[in-house]
Amino acid sequence: MAHHERATLRVGEVYLKVDADQSRMAVEVEAMRMAPVPTPEMLWCKPPVLALAALPGTPLGRLGQPSSASSAAWTAAGAAVRMLHDAPLPPWPAGRLEESAARLDAECEWLLSNDVLPADLVTGNRRIAEGALRAWKQVFMHGDLQLSHVFVEGDRITGVIDWSEAGRGDAMYDLAILTLGHPEHLGDVVKGYGPEVDHDAIRAWWSLRSLTAIRWLVEHGFDPSIPGGEIDVLRSQL
Repeated sequence: MAHHERATLRVGEVYLKVDADQSRMAVEVEAMRMAPVPTPEMLWCKPPVLALAALPGTPLGRLGQPSSASSAAWTAAGAAVRMLHDAPLPPWPAGRLEESAARLDAECEWLLSNDVLPADLVTGNRRIAEGALRAWKQVFMHGDLQLSHVFVEGDRITGVIDWSEAGRGDAMYDLAILTLGHPEHLGDVVKGYGPEVDHDAIRAWWSLRSLTAIRWLVEHGFDPSIPGGEIDVLRSQL
């Protein structure tokens, strides 16, 4: 994987993460040390490179593709997220969430001024997204809990990768990112996580995440219009 900000290379059973942002790498290292869930073994860290051992198993799924993981694996993922959220808070915030309102304004303006999406699709999802901008109880949040970052083997979680966005934040954000594009598995995740779930906030984060991700994806060589991707998520919200 590679884009303008960082790159990850595989050499045998070792992954080399190259990131010129040393503060982001420091967050990843410390978050993995603190996390009460399985993470890749850290082999060494010599900025700008972090070496991690490969995890056994396969990703829970990928955005835009059906997940082949069992319902029990999704439930196990929910239980792992709950364990993380119940852990002691890290000493730093997840800055991306603190900037959510300003980012939503800026990204919606960009989508409309550049005719990237129909106005009704943007404005309708923006109304939904505003539901995420509320007070929340801070938890130890992964911050980028895409389903491709959760590895499973059968019904067991073998590890969670990519902790560079971790910090104190909203529990519902993690649950939303984990189930983005896969709402059919939200029930399985909640079964493992527990009943303290705000479904409206999760739906709001689906819209907010998709609206604010599209420009970044385009500028970094990814396609948000793939079937089941961010633009399809926005359409499904309405």
